[in-house]
Amino acid sequence: MANYKEIVTKAVVSKGKKLFTTTKRVKVTNPSTILGCWVINHNFNGTKSNDKIVIDGSYDVNIWYSFDNDTKTDVIKETNTYHEVVKMHERDNITNEEVIVRSLKQPNCIKADIVGNEIEYVIEKELGIELIGDIKVKIEANLEEDPWDEIVEDNHIEETIDNEVKEDYIEETI
Repeated sequence: MANYKEIVTKAVVSKGKKLFTTTKRVKVTNPSTILGCWVINHNFNGTKSNDKIVIDGSYDVNIWYSFDNDTKTDVIKETNTYHEVVKMHERDNITNEEVIVRSLKQPNCIKADIVGNEIEYVIEKELGIELIGDIKVKIEANLEEDPWDEIVEDNHIEETIDNEVKEDYIEETI
């Protein structure tokens, strides 16, 4: 009959990724051309609430645009916050879960258009979510001790080296 032991350890119990797309508008005066849009300062945090993961975060959007028939430029800065709720599939009934959220694709402006006196922009980001929980693993335990190997010192090698090494070798070759 086999003897089994249980090991309690932390392991990834659920893992997934999700792509989020957000469209926003910002009001500007008489825009002519969008010259650039970039996203910086992405911060986020994930927590578990019942069977859902709640991710709260923010990032800054900087839009460089021209106005007055492309004679002047300006940069508008806007801080966007987000609140994403994700349903995770748990593989087992696990307790003491920790949530790890990673940014797999940093927020990026994928499209920016002028709509009247507003600039409409689309931000895309991809987040990876892992649930870490305590699990039990059963293993078969072999309680028999491995036999000890006998250590034998071999003095024969040292004697052979002492007898065959010529100490005046360098003097003979000169």
